[in-house]
Amino acid sequence: MSTDFLNSLLSLQRPLVPYAHPIYSVRSARVMAQEMLFRFKDDNGEMQTVGDVFANANIPYEQKVSLDLLCLDAGFKLLSGTVPVDRMHFINLEPSTLAHPDFWKQLPRWVGGLEVNPGQVVVEFTESHSLHRLDELQVYAKRLRDHGLKIAVDDLGAGVASLTHMARLAPDFIKADRSLVEQVHRRPYQAALLNALAHFAEHMRVGFIAEGVELYEELIAVMDADVPWVQGFVYGHPEPILDLEAAIRAAQGKGQQAS
Repeated sequence: MSTDFLNSLLSLQRPLVPYAHPIYSVRSARVMAQEMLFRFKDDNGEMQTVGDVFANANIPYEQKVSLDLLCLDAGFKLLSGTVPVDRMHFINLEPSTLAHPDFWKQLPRWVGGLEVNPGQVVVEFTESHSLHRLDELQVYAKRLRDHGLKIAVDDLGAGVASLTHMARLAPDFIKADRSLVEQVHRRPYQAALLNALAHFAEHMRVGFIAEGVELYEELIAVMDADVPWVQGFVYGHPEPILDLEAAIRAAQGKGQQAS
């Protein structure tokens, strides 16, 4: 990615477009939460994800933090307006941003402007991509909770240390990676592992979400494994915020057929 292209994002010459991906109860097909995402148009007019930018190892730390803060600011501004109050709101944060003082300077303003209870906002970060030591992550997680926010650990199953991080961070939500969900209807070991994690989460009163459910057969297998919440293309792709509620109504009809 060129410096000019990145600068066009940071200067908002290339606007960020907010999307959301609903998270459903598998039994009721009711929306329990939604994950906020940001996209932008490339030079060909195609929508690209901000996550792809963060995955670029050649982008300097300060620029990644600046982009992440821009997304967080946009996300919290949306949450300071008219938003559904009957669900949780997940917002992504790059773990490297936790070490930057500008994040902690802006956080009180963001939380103070919320139209929903801070406890309905879940800060989601991928611990397997983190450069922080576990004890540092625990401190950051406590600071986020001190502001009333909840914590989610993403991509459980994608990193070697995932179970250790989950046990030590004690998140409010855990999200099973697509690698544990893909073809689960054909892989009994994966189904058994999802079932064990689902019962662990229930015992610890932790929300458990299977991410990346793309096939109807995967959805049925995830339901059979007692996973309570799912997120994935089986219910629909992320939608622009303005179009989200119509997409949810259509997806709920499909979910009720599955249950």
